[in-house]
Amino acid sequence: MTTPEILDKLPYGKSFLFVDELLHIDENGAKGTYTYVKDLPFYKGHFKNHPVTPAVILTETMAQIGLVCLGIYLLKDIDQNISIAMTSNTIDFLKPVYPGEQVTVTSEKVYFRFNKLSCKVKMENAAGETVCKGNISGMLISKENG
Repeated sequence: MTTPEILDKLPYGKSFLFVDELLHIDENGAKGTYTYVKDLPFYKGHFKNHPVTPAVILTETMAQIGLVCLGIYLLKDIDQNISIAMTSNTIDFLKPVYPGEQVTVTSEKVYFRFNKLSCKVKMENAAGETVCKGNISGMLISKENG
């Protein structure tokens, strides 16, 4: 499966897609980038005079690149009646991410069994500094039952 095919299968609209590029993906992990452009709507209120990327957005970026892209790759042909839901995360936030910054997310598969994928994730800024890291897990859920 090619990276454009994976990106096409991501279940997010343009306004909530936090993946610009997949640099690498295999059965053990994924690596990709995203740039937080300065006009993203959440910067207007977080914080008014000193905008900072919210932690929930940093977590979502790590989940999209490190968990969802990897899950799509591992499943190859995702069923249209299946959705992916985050089940747990433990993230340490070490540095702020400001408007205009590009980040790189690297994930390493911990396990994939019983429809649950768990990954160790790390986000770095352009200087190579770790801005946040931790573990994220997600599960495949049938849309008919959920």
